[in-house]
Amino acid sequence: MKRYGRTVALAGLDADIGPGITGLLGSNGAGKTTFISLALGLRTRDGGALDVLGHDPAVAGIQMRARIGYAPEHHDLPSELAATDLVRHLAEMHLLPHRAAVQRANDALWLVGLGEERFRPVGTMSTGQRQRVKLASAIAHDPELVLLDEPTDGLDPVQRTEMLDLIRRIGTEFGMHIVVSSHHLEEVERICDAVVIVEGGVVVHAGTLADVRRGPEGLMVEVDDRADELAAILTERGYEVTADGAVLRLGAADGIHDAVRDAVADLGIGLRRLGPRGRTLEDVYLGSGL
Repeated sequence: MKRYGRTVALAGLDADIGPGITGLLGSNGAGKTTFISLALGLRTRDGGALDVLGHDPAVAGIQMRARIGYAPEHHDLPSELAATDLVRHLAEMHLLPHRAAVQRANDALWLVGLGEERFRPVGTMSTGQRQRVKLASAIAHDPELVLLDEPTDGLDPVQRTEMLDLIRRIGTEFGMHIVVSSHHLEEVERICDAVVIVEGGVVVHAGTLADVRRGPEGLMVEVDDRADELAAILTERGYEVTADGAVLRLGAADGIHDAVRDAVADLGIGLRRLGPRGRTLEDVYLGSGL
């Protein structure tokens, strides 16, 4: 629990965050950044228990925090420092010796695509480049756990895709466990293995993306045209139908396959897809009343 005066920022984030890439999903003000600050030991909590890498961050020393990488949401970086000097300095703050920190800083900046720009002052860089500098700073000391707070903030669609691909690569190829704070459903669904959905300072859903996608029993139907007419016919015949453009989701029922086949044939429309129904992260998010 965390309060700011009378305001409760976190009422209880009751969840286990395991290995892989986990999305910390919620709207702005949901409590995501507050949770990250508690996990880093930057703020003290007002109640509850928190375990990060086997330690309570409120009392753990620098040795535990050196095992964590962090990229903040804000872009307030020292403008006069060259990117390589900033990343090297932060690596040293995570207990790397000077020579190793220099090498790791250069390696990390090459990894995030700023090898040729590593000697440029951070203040002359674009928002997208500063996001990459923050990512390089978070991984240069080879941490076990990386906390990324809104890493695509301020990026255009192309830059966002590149950043997400980079995060996924770091998590899979380098074996770092990553928590990505985001309010974008599609980002979490694209790169994460699990999700924790937070709203109003509490967890409303936590689990793997595989569990989310299993969803309820039933059918997923996609047609070329006239999906609204198909939905109307199936509804009239007593079936549960949810329409989303050309895609229909049908609840499990006896004879549902035959009913879809007959209705499609009656309308003379093309059937693009027919298979087991699954949920999307959006289904879970909206189903939680968010």
